[in-house]
Amino acid sequence: MPHRPMRFARQALLLLIGLIALVTTIGFFLVASLLDRHLVDQYEQRALTAARVIATDADLVAAVARGDQTGVRTQAARARAATGALFVVVTDRNGIRLSHPDAEKIGEPVSTDPRKVLAGHEVVDVQRGTLGLSARGKVPLRGPDGAVLGQVSVGFDAEDVDVALLRLLGTTAAFTGGALLVGIAGAAWLTRVLKRRTLGLEPQELAELVRQREAVLYGIGEGVLAVDAAGRVSVRNQEAERLLNTPIEVGTAASALDVPARLRELLESRRKADNLITLTDDRVLVANHRPVTRGEVELGSVLTLRDRTDLESLNRELDKVRSMTDTLRAQRHEFTNRLHTLSGLLQTGRPQEAVEYVQALTHGEITGLGPAAEAVRDPYLVAFLSAKKSVAAEKGVELELGETSWVPSAVVAPVEVTTVVGNLVDNAIDAARAGTARPARVEVDLLADGTTLHVSVVDTGDGVPEERREEIFAEGVSSKHPPGNGLGLALCRQAARGLGGDVRVASSGERSGALFVAVLPTALEAGSPSGEEARS
Repeated sequence: MPHRPMRFARQALLLLIGLIALVTTIGFFLVASLLDRHLVDQYEQRALTAARVIATDADLVAAVARGDQTGVRTQAARARAATGALFVVVTDRNGIRLSHPDAEKIGEPVSTDPRKVLAGHEVVDVQRGTLGLSARGKVPLRGPDGAVLGQVSVGFDAEDVDVALLRLLGTTAAFTGGALLVGIAGAAWLTRVLKRRTLGLEPQELAELVRQREAVLYGIGEGVLAVDAAGRVSVRNQEAERLLNTPIEVGTAASALDVPARLRELLESRRKADNLITLTDDRVLVANHRPVTRGEVELGSVLTLRDRTDLESLNRELDKVRSMTDTLRAQRHEFTNRLHTLSGLLQTGRPQEAVEYVQALTHGEITGLGPAAEAVRDPYLVAFLSAKKSVAAEKGVELELGETSWVPSAVVAPVEVTTVVGNLVDNAIDAARAGTARPARVEVDLLADGTTLHVSVVDTGDGVPEERREEIFAEGVSSKHPPGNGLGLALCRQAARGLGGDVRVASSGERSGALFVAVLPTALEAGSPSGEEARS
């Protein structure tokens, strides 16, 4: 059975406990060393201070000067009792003891070299003498004239130092143990937090996730944008920035992103969404949004984006072809009926009526758009509007081409023109049909100005409220019942702005429903005269 490696959280816990134990142990021994040195210094200074005080005793000085051993022993015994010292030894200037706790040692030379002290210097040290190890302070004993008469040596038992040290070390050990326990508890809490923050994953698993994430994010053709539980961007790839046409910094709040309103609302609400169509300045995107959780922990959400611009263009082309096909089918049926009519007039001997009928057909009646169709030289526009007229007629709406229409050149941007004119006309037909005014009518005016095509569409519907004139161009906003996708006018404006133009609501009066105006630069062939030149 393969050996299972220890989990990272447990390794971290043991490492932290070992580190804390090592630090506290080193700290304890360092403090113990400092305390020992400090206590020794204290006892040495205490012995030296006591020796200085005793050496100033006039009775003691007089007794030494007289060589009165009894008086010296009496004064030394009194000083020893007062200071609690281990010993108080007084010598003459030859280093011979005049007092000692052990009477048998009196009259003998001291066990340590007295020359430095008898030369007038003070000495502090820890030495072992006849009474054992002690902290000593030695000072010269001077007479009234300042001459050195001998020395005074005071010692404190080293065991007193050890007892005081052990007492302080006990207190220090208690604090050290408490600190160790607190450190262990903190390490356990830290590893628990670490485990929760990493969702219980091991470092190698996290590293593998990072590698997989990088491979997925930058190896797919979709844009990916993720936000964390706090609503800030945590992950994004270059494809997302390209599709949204905006730089995205990690850590940016979702509410501050320069993205379409529908996407921002998704990221803020974190609701699930499938195949949501949204628009940027020049793209049609399909968005999917998923909230992400692990267990009961909310991690954030992920937004994926796919570019549908090319597919949308193909759909527009298909719609154009379908409209042309419907128009041709209707015109073929109508043309057959008119040929039968013409044949009948000729067969019944009515050539004059036949000539008048042909003249009527050549003045635009064949398109159903009236005489104004002759001023529109682009066959594509005429056929497209003729198809829309058939669609309008099926819905009980009259579609007319305005008498002021004039387009002397061909359209060079058919997809954009189809998108703009088609959406405006379709919306106008629906508005006129739903409106209260009868008969329901839609009028389309087309006017060329150089390479710019001006389009105006007016209907007899109920109009657009003043406060909604800009809102209706936003994606997702629809006034249809049941609600539609709300993309028609948004696509219309996107196509117009793609040519450098725009679409707007010009008016919404009482006599008409709504007037939409579109300006489409570069939509026509170059070289055609402007409107003013044509009229002159």
